Amino acid sequence: MADRNRVTALDLGAEDARDEFLEGYFAKCEEKLGFVPNVLKAYAFDARKLRAFIDMADDLMLGESGLSKLEREMIAVAVSAVNHCHYCLAAHGAAVRFRSGDPELGEVIAQNYRAAELEPRRKAMLDFAVKLTEAPDKIEESDRARLREAGFSDRDIWDIAAVAAFFNMSNRLAAATDMRPNPEYHHMARERARERARERAPESKP
Repeated sequence: MADRNRVTALDLGAEDARDEFLEGYFAKCEEKLGFVPNVLKAYAFDARKLRAFIDMADDLMLGESGLSKLEREMIAVAVSAVNHCHYCLAAHGAAVRFRSGDPELGEVIAQNYRAAELEPRRKAMLDFAVKLTEAPDKIEESDRARLREAGFSDRDIWDIAAVAAFFNMSNRLAAATDMRPNPEYHHMARERARERARERAPESKP
């Protein structure tokens, strides 16, 4: 039976010494999420790699951009669905549920974003991210033109590509190491779905 407590299938040695920034970052995760994401624990064998990963991820997903934070999470999920990344689908599917307030949206994007009721802007965004994942050599000017027609600036196109590229890298590293998502991700941001189910349920008769 697999060890449910392990983070990856690799034995990378003892955790490297964390500096004040990293200690504070882990403490903030505990405060906001109630746990430290396993992807951070996976990098903890090397504090320099961990810091580089945090800096890149936070800049792409939380930094200034013409893309909303929800849109960036949607890209993460659509790309991870193509790559069948168990870790990122769990973690970023939860983020889509949280940022959208719609548990169904995260599930549909994870299963098939084309079945989601998306406005044309977001559909074009995910079309581009998925094509960049599946056939990067086939990206051409007409693909960028479609994004411009949907309302994206050239800086936005860079950000779409950067987020998609980052998660292709992360997906492959997670696959190579059999990185396991924190169980908590599977339960996050689902309360609205339960409330809807209760609202739709017929009242019991005496």
